[in-house]
Amino acid sequence: MAVPKSLLTSIFDEVIRDVTRREVGILLTVQESVPEKELCTVFANFEQGYRTSLSLCAEEALFRRLAQNTLETEDISPQDVEDFAKEYFNVLCGHIVSRLYEVTKIPARFGIPAFYNGRYVPADHLEHIVLTYSSDEDVNVQLVHHAPYTLREDPLYKGKECAL
Repeated sequence: MAVPKSLLTSIFDEVIRDVTRREVGILLTVQESVPEKELCTVFANFEQGYRTSLSLCAEEALFRRLAQNTLETEDISPQDVEDFAKEYFNVLCGHIVSRLYEVTKIPARFGIPAFYNGRYVPADHLEHIVLTYSSDEDVNVQLVHHAPYTLREDPLYKGKECAL
């Protein structure tokens, strides 16, 4: 399915900012600074509908704040951070699938999110769309749309459109 890259970028941007603000009270603004300090990544493949994947790489402080806001306590464990990062990303992916369905009419589903300490980049994918943000507490985060390397020569990925 070919979708204009600008539309796909817009959907990702609107969803991450809206869900992050509504669900956990964290405001994200577009930023150039990439995440650098104590990184964590949540990652999921589309299991149905598309051949791509998404990851969210953030400084651990963002995921820690997410867990603290949700549990309403400062005292959280590394497991809490992981659990709430995966749940947040699952909600984010669900909203993205819903918005993509409005455009493509293709039913899709993400797999269960995986959590990684550090920056995770799937070996068989390239970074297709990278959106970088900073939170209202100057914590950096990147949402990355990954496309399989097998499609890197596809003109849809090189131009203004992309195949999902």
